Amino acid sequence: MAPDPNKTIVSNRKALRDFEVLERIEAGLSLHGTEIKSIRAGRVNLQEAYAVFRKGELWLYGMHVASWAGAGPWDHEPLRPRKLLLHKEETRKFGRSAASKGLTLVPLRLYIKDHHAKVELALAKGRREYDKRRVVAKRDADREMARALRSRG
Repeated sequence: MAPDPNKTIVSNRKALRDFEVLERIEAGLSLHGTEIKSIRAGRVNLQEAYAVFRKGELWLYGMHVASWAGAGPWDHEPLRPRKLLLHKEETRKFGRSAASKGLTLVPLRLYIKDHHAKVELALAKGRREYDKRRVVAKRDADREMARALRSRG
């Protein structure tokens, strides 16, 4: 079996629980200095991250990339906003959709693809508390059903 070309560094499972994903897109990240070293080491947190459309560009806020020990005075700021790299038309489309329909752009996972850091963004709609419980109950029921089918055959 061939290795996965897209090595997932971190995924945002909380976003999948809290939001209903309507559409997904892959975006590059504009990084500074030692950020890529920290990302490759898995020292990243996407839990509180979200994307915002500002002045014709998409920016990722709230993604924590830990400091790199050997960076010295050239180290990066862990919580700085990072520019998302998309084609101009994709940027406009997702920015308008998020603003007009009251949707949110949330990162689902961060991965390495062809030696570049990429983030999978989702255009998502927030779930209410009772919807979250319903989704968890359905997932548990499906898991029980699959377990029962495996034990029968």
